[in-house]
Amino acid sequence: MKKISLLILLAVSTLSFQACDNKKKESDSMENAEEANENKEDAGRGQSEDTSEFAMKAANGGMMEVELGRMAQEKGMSKDVKEFGAMMVADHSKANEELKTLATAKNITLPATLGEDMQEDVNELAKLSGKEFDKKYVSMMVDDHKEDINAFKKAAEDNNVDPEIKAFAAKTLPTLQQHMDRINAIDKMMN
Repeated sequence: MKKISLLILLAVSTLSFQACDNKKKESDSMENAEEANENKEDAGRGQSEDTSEFAMKAANGGMMEVELGRMAQEKGMSKDVKEFGAMMVADHSKANEELKTLATAKNITLPATLGEDMQEDVNELAKLSGKEFDKKYVSMMVDDHKEDINAFKKAAEDNNVDPEIKAFAAKTLPTLQQHMDRINAIDKMMN
């Protein structure tokens, strides 16, 4: 009887872990998009890994910029933070729509929602208010725009990236640089 109970307990535990793992995969939009793009590439209907990976990351980052920009408009204490948030919403919404159109034409699956890592950043910032919010938001935007500029430069120069995706990256770079210049100025004023 003890052996049977132990086996049942082991089986239930194994199924529980598998269920948790499956739930995690279902909830991470980035992983789902990556898997879909790999399947398309393997079937000869998709883009190169460099192309689809850049597009997914750009979409994920763009969605986060819009979400945090909205939050900055609502929760930001300083006028500069609120204005920067509005700029993020406007510029990244436009870029996101352009990327969606391009991805559809190129048969690239983009994440439907934020990936888990970026959602954690949004959740972390949502808990803050006042000057603490402003300081953390500005810090996140400085770091994020450094990463964005590097990723977009790399994609714009990468011969393994689809030419139209390369052109999108190159066209978007000046806007990202303007964002970087502005957020650096805000950061200096705050410190």
